[in-house]
Order: sequence, then structure tokens, then C-alpha cells
Amino acid sequence: MTSRRQMLKSALLGGGASVVAATAMGSLGPEAAFAAAPDQAVKPGDPDPNFAEGRIRSIKDNVLMVLGSNLVFHQIRVVDGTSLWKLGPVGFDSAKPGDGLYARGVRMPDGVLAAESVWLNIVNIKGHIRNITTDRIHLDHNGKDVVANVVAGTSVAVHSDAPATSDLSTLSVGQHVQILGAWRPDTNEVDIATVFSPH
Repeated sequence: MTSRRQMLKSALLGGGASVVAATAMGSLGPEAAFAAAPDQAVKPGDPDPNFAEGRIRSIKDNVLMVLGSNLVFHQIRVVDGTSLWKLGPVGFDSAKPGDGLYARGVRMPDGVLAAESVWLNIVNIKGHIRNITTDRIHLDHNGKDVVANVVAGTSVAVHSDAPATSDLSTLSVGQHVQILGAWRPDTNEVDIATVFSPH
């Protein structure tokens, strides 16, 4: 059986990247950015060559020039088969200089990372609700205030094992929650994709 990576690599090396659709590759949801296991061949403690993170410095054609938090420079190629997320599935034109990202894919012989998935500005934060209104949650995250904005038609809450709901009125001040969402670069604000609550 052909893996996602084998399919992407053969398409890129064969020059047929345009025939690899996102549906054929299997889009990855935002939870996968934090759940994805490193390549099995990577030794514990070694960096995963098929993963990159950082902030976009510039964009040239379909390549994102990214400076990692460890000051390593990455070139990440986005192709037709790349799944992009920015509070939901988005097109390549949603990527902007200044955006933070996580990317997973296949390292090509020239060192460029051919991306399977790119998560733009994704955050996964835990904290206690300080204040809540109809359109935002003020979260105490390690003593810092994070403003989490409710996005109509997008933001949902998941309570324990119950199905997701767009009704966030069951959340309360003092409650411990985990928020998955998209950071607004250079601010203390995020847009909410999902609020997870243990009860």
C-alpha cells in the first residue's frame, strides 16, 4: 500500500504534483498538528527532518521562506496536494508573511520540505476562564491574559465526551479549558476553533 509520503514524493520527483489532490492525500485536521508522531526512522532527541516550524519571512511562488524558533531557515514548498489550515481549511493565498506555522511533509534532495500539511498560526493552549462574554473568552494562561475570540459559524465547544456544539454558554468563569485555534500574529489574541472542557 502506498503511503501519503511515497505518493507525494513520487509526484514531486516525477513532475506530476498537480495530479495529487488534497483529497487523495487525505487532509489533516488541526488536532493532527499536535498529535502527529515523528517519522519512525528518527532517533529520540534528534530533529525530525520531515517537520518544520517558525514564522513566514517571505513567499516566492509556491515556496514559504520560514525562520524557525531555533533560527534555522526552512524552505517549504506547497503543492496541489498540500493541506493548509488557518482556523479551517484554506487556500495558499491565506499564508502571509508574519504567520507562524507548523509543517509536515517530505524532505527533498535539495533540502526543500515538500509539505503534506501546513498549519498556520495554530495554537493549543490551556488555562482558566477569567471572564466570558458572548463574543470572547478571557483566559488566564500561565498568569498571562489571552483573549480568545468566538468566530460565528466556526467556534465550537466540546464538553467531556459530548458532541461538539456551537453553544458556548455552558462555559463558566473559573473553569479549566483547552483552546485550539488560530493566533492573531503579534497580539495576545486567538480565534477559537474548539474549546475543550472536561465537564
